[in-house]
Amino acid sequence: MNYRHSFHAGNFADLVKHALLLWLLAQRQATGPVTVLDTHAGAGLYDLAGDAVRSREAEAGIDRLMASDDRPPLIEALAQAVAETNPGGGVRYYPGSPLLVACRLRSGDRYVGFELNPPVLALLGEVLEPFAAAAARGGDGYDQVLAEAVANPGSFVLIDPPFEQPDDYHRAADTAAAILRGDPTATVAVWTPLKDMETFDGFLRRLAGGGAGRVLVAEARLRPLTNPMTMNGCALVVLNPSEGAEAAATEVCGWVTARLGQAGARAEVWISG
Repeated sequence: MNYRHSFHAGNFADLVKHALLLWLLAQRQATGPVTVLDTHAGAGLYDLAGDAVRSREAEAGIDRLMASDDRPPLIEALAQAVAETNPGGGVRYYPGSPLLVACRLRSGDRYVGFELNPPVLALLGEVLEPFAAAAARGGDGYDQVLAEAVANPGSFVLIDPPFEQPDDYHRAADTAAAILRGDPTATVAVWTPLKDMETFDGFLRRLAGGGAGRVLVAEARLRPLTNPMTMNGCALVVLNPSEGAEAAATEVCGWVTARLGQAGARAEVWISG
């Protein structure tokens, strides 16, 4: 499955990921300065009049969210962040994880985003240039993030690959588990598409086999998982989640599936370990 950030920017999966990202970041910041590490940062900001026009997924995602009048607090926080990115009104631009985090860095906080694709890395650098505590680095985030996490105890790590490579599920699970083994105080959030339960269950088993410890699984299923060639939903899997994460995930996934899902849509949220 190919999941290019620019093509899918602002879709339902971004809403789940970014609403929970903002909440998780705030929880980590409440305990002191935090380093945020992003293994697959992307461009950081997306013009919804660009690649996203072809997919039209933003129309069924962020456009509907911004038009809604029943946004719960965590969805409202994302809506406010998107509004800040579009000071002239409307929803022309959608902020990716790098920009969402960079805009919320406080004294002592840092953001490091890794990006393998040189043209995308250049765009990321431009987006982060105004933020002194945010940096874009070239290279394979899987390979580089572990050393960075060990050097910065208590990091908040986002693993959000495009799933272009057949080993992305394995590398994502192995990297997440390795970070927690190296630093049990870190928090790691892994985003994955939901195509079929066999693939996702295999990912969770690999995490458990790597000694992932306490894990929050937050699924937003927009349609039954019957067609493995389609992204039927998404999940954010959080290792070492903050207190209150289950309720936060239930709020976000519940709203997204109820408002944006098809018949049979539902949220599944639980903690293991």
